Amino acid sequence: MSSLICRSSARALRSFFAAPRSAPLFFEGQATAAAAATTFRRNASSLASFYQRVDSKHVPRGWFSGALALPAAVYMLQDNEAHAAELERTFIAIKPDGVQRGLIAEIISRFERKGFKLVAIKLVVPSKEFAQKHYHDLKERPFFNGLCDFLSSGPVLAMVWEGEGAIKYGRKLIGATDPQKSEPGTIRGDLAVVVGRNIIHGSDGPETAKDEIALWFEPSELVSYTSNAENWIYGEN
Repeated sequence: MSSLICRSSARALRSFFAAPRSAPLFFEGQATAAAAATTFRRNASSLASFYQRVDSKHVPRGWFSGALALPAAVYMLQDNEAHAAELERTFIAIKPDGVQRGLIAEIISRFERKGFKLVAIKLVVPSKEFAQKHYHDLKERPFFNGLCDFLSSGPVLAMVWEGEGAIKYGRKLIGATDPQKSEPGTIRGDLAVVVGRNIIHGSDGPETAKDEIALWFEPSELVSYTSNAENWIYGEN
């Protein structure tokens, strides 16, 4: 068992470091490293007990620390990649009711206080045809026409927010579609009453976020920058 762990870890490290970062092998190495790290975490305690049972005369000095070092290195590589992969962008829109009720500052402040970074923003009055594109996945629903009429009835504040877990946690900040089912503390739970006037929209997944950002914004309208607060939000001790 111990030799299997070491071999898988060694293979992972060799494939990870041997290829250029742009080569396909680099990404295959990442996947292998992830698998090896999972195996290591599952069997580390068994490996320790195995070493304790082995006669020290038959085990080279430093073998155990070396055996742990390889998969541990793989785990650190995997952990760093996973940490970076969580950085994402999501589309958030304050609907006409939220704009007309003067809730822009309140809603933006909630995303800022969470630690997410605003990378695009504009106030637009979408046409009904544009609203139909936005809600294209709901076109078979009986409320589709009314939904599009409402979105195009006045100004909409379109935004893109960036941060680790921004898509999933952005939805948590917003709350359930039905404000009556939204928890207190969420935007809809605190500021809305009925489904038809739930004041805000947020992307529900990575693909949706990608499509909605592309629909509402040109690439040139998205700003990439480093916030002075990021070290205090993501800093590692």
